Amino acid sequence: MTDLDRDGRLLFLTRALRMAAYGFLSVVLVLHLAALGFGQGRIGLLLTLTLAGDTLISLLLTTRADRWGRRRTLAGGALLMAGAGAAFALSGDFWVLLAAATLGVLSPSGNEVGPFLAIEQASLAQVLPGQRRTAVFAWYNLAGSFATALGALAGGWTAQFLQAGGMAPVASYRVLILAYGACGLLLAGLFRRVSPAVEAPPAEVPRGGLGLGRSRGTVLRLSALFSLDAFAGGFVIQSLVAWWFHARFGVPPGVLGSIFFGANLLAGISALLAARIADRIGLLNTMVCTHIPSNVLLILVPLMPTLPLAVAVLLLRFSISQMDVPTRQSYTMAVVDPAERSAAAGVTGIARTTGASVAPVLAGQLMASPALGGFAFILSGSLKIVYDLLLWRSFRRSQEGGSGR
Repeated sequence: MTDLDRDGRLLFLTRALRMAAYGFLSVVLVLHLAALGFGQGRIGLLLTLTLAGDTLISLLLTTRADRWGRRRTLAGGALLMAGAGAAFALSGDFWVLLAAATLGVLSPSGNEVGPFLAIEQASLAQVLPGQRRTAVFAWYNLAGSFATALGALAGGWTAQFLQAGGMAPVASYRVLILAYGACGLLLAGLFRRVSPAVEAPPAEVPRGGLGLGRSRGTVLRLSALFSLDAFAGGFVIQSLVAWWFHARFGVPPGVLGSIFFGANLLAGISALLAARIADRIGLLNTMVCTHIPSNVLLILVPLMPTLPLAVAVLLLRFSISQMDVPTRQSYTMAVVDPAERSAAAGVTGIARTTGASVAPVLAGQLMASPALGGFAFILSGSLKIVYDLLLWRSFRRSQEGGSGR
């Protein structure tokens, strides 16, 4: 991607920095909350409301970004990220954390939250020719996955080293959460350096609700399906999976970081391969045909009797789990009008966050029980397969579904 212009390189840099922060936060967040003395029910509620708050922030910002200005909106989201990190690092009061989680931007999953992904996708699409979009999105996701992997590795081992040096667990986790907030401040500065070329043409921006015009029907159909997929994924967000491995096999933070380093590394490579596959069989076919085997492997994780086998299946799953992501993003950009791209990516992203926000409170209850903890994986994989089949049925006849454009 050496031929990207300055704006493209800046957006790749902001993606990498943000995902590194999400990566190290996801490994330690639930461990931090547990060390503060919160029970499984409160932790699940806090995670759910964190994602629900991210949804509301995304709804407010992404549907207005093309009118307010994409750069300004991205910088505002970064400041909300910094504020949430500061609150979680400086307070142990449940209600303060609940307010910060709802109003700020936190990622307990290691995945994208808030307004960033939608607006960055629209900004990249604004400065890219259509034939390059899927490939650039694949590299964009690769950069994010590698950064998440490095963040998870650094976060897990930093916490373990600090504790080995005599620091209390809560204090070690707070160091990382403060670093998360600092990343938000740095992001705000970087977004201000992006040029006006990424902005939507003002005369073409719809003034209707949700920032959508002619693309409304297609976006709402995609949103309903993406919400189901994200609800299923909410049962196995990275923080909860880390917690499950810790509870079932006694895995320490450093090893958890290493596991998710490998997992996210493989996920990034799988996203890169997606562009080549989509050129051959089309965007929709790639989304569905790679996602189903990934979900079968997810179902198998809790059925493994030993830690090495469970980790092996998890890593195998991650090696194909992200092939649908750049194709899904490119597909969404291809089927909507250019002036509706921020809103379309935002609405579909909000649908995903909404779906994901409901599941953790249920997953927390399941994983609190040794007998039922593994059922979260089975339920997640099964629902994701249902999503794949519904997506195929809904869009298989659309012309874009067979195109890699």
